Amino acid sequence: MKIGILGTRGIPNRYGGFEQWAEQLSQGLVQRGCEVTVYNSHFHPYRKKDFYGVEIIRKWDPKTIGLASQFIYDLLCILSARKKNFDTIIQLGYTTSSVWAWLLPKKAKVLYNMDGIEWKREKYKGIVKSFLKYAEQLAVNNSDVIIADAKPIKRYFEKKYDTNVEYIAYPAKIFDSPESAVLKKHKLSRNNYSLLIARFQPDNNLEMIIKGTVASKSTLPLLIVGDYDNKYGRHLLKKYKDKRIVFLGKIFDKKELDNLRYFSSIYFHGHSAGGTNPSLLEAMATSCIICAHNNEFNKSVLDNDAWYFTHEDDISALLNSENDRGDKANWIENNLDKLRNNYNLDVIINDYQKLF
Repeated sequence: MKIGILGTRGIPNRYGGFEQWAEQLSQGLVQRGCEVTVYNSHFHPYRKKDFYGVEIIRKWDPKTIGLASQFIYDLLCILSARKKNFDTIIQLGYTTSSVWAWLLPKKAKVLYNMDGIEWKREKYKGIVKSFLKYAEQLAVNNSDVIIADAKPIKRYFEKKYDTNVEYIAYPAKIFDSPESAVLKKHKLSRNNYSLLIARFQPDNNLEMIIKGTVASKSTLPLLIVGDYDNKYGRHLLKKYKDKRIVFLGKIFDKKELDNLRYFSSIYFHGHSAGGTNPSLLEAMATSCIICAHNNEFNKSVLDNDAWYFTHEDDISALLNSENDRGDKANWIENNLDKLRNNYNLDVIINDYQKLF
């Protein structure tokens, strides 16, 4: 079976959740005997044409021109896919690709992983919001199968479009080999810092978490991992000079990230839009005590095994309290059980292969 994976910046992951999943899924399918191709942006630092048996095709992505670059990149990937004789095409996301969906090869089965309900994201207003609603409908109309990674997303699409939606979650592998060298590298001590890993965009609520930390009496530093080289990131970097707020910038080494998560006191997860976020699963996999934004997506994953916040005051109150971390051991074990039972990598890749 020949499978094409479109819609990401490429693998290995240097960007976000879809890229992480494309990396895991493509390798898993190759191990199961499939021929898999992943499309990479031309500026991706990985330069080889093969990644652990996965074919890599690079396409021009003029990111310096802004959002328009993504439309161009998606078009070039789809035009290339027309020549590849794929049996199945997985389109990860739809915001800038569904306008070109009519160009997808007719012989291939097309699966759209819808990620989140994009038009609900805080950063989108007016015409852009209207366009995203239109793009969403185009993706549904031009797909053979719609995939939702979270049950609330599945319910939304089935109700709105009266269509069947396959629910397949993202996976995460349980982390069980901590190394304290990461603490020395960043001049930290065990369980003596909070952590936030996210893209710098408003609906991830970075500023709410920062404000709550600054307003608290806690002396614990808040480490923020993510690429702050955008308008929103530069705004936060300039505005918050409190010594407790530590912007670490980009870190793509998963081993380092896992260890930072493992040794943290609290992991803040501010994502408020989208479905099941891979970074949340990875926090669960590294035995984090989690404080997540209070929304149906996060609660559908964590249930009662986390703290939740809706306002910066919730962050301050949590940091000001003297919660005994020891009594949260059951949260950790419950979240690990969820990963074993509901977010198992082998099971999920098998589910995708069966669907194909």
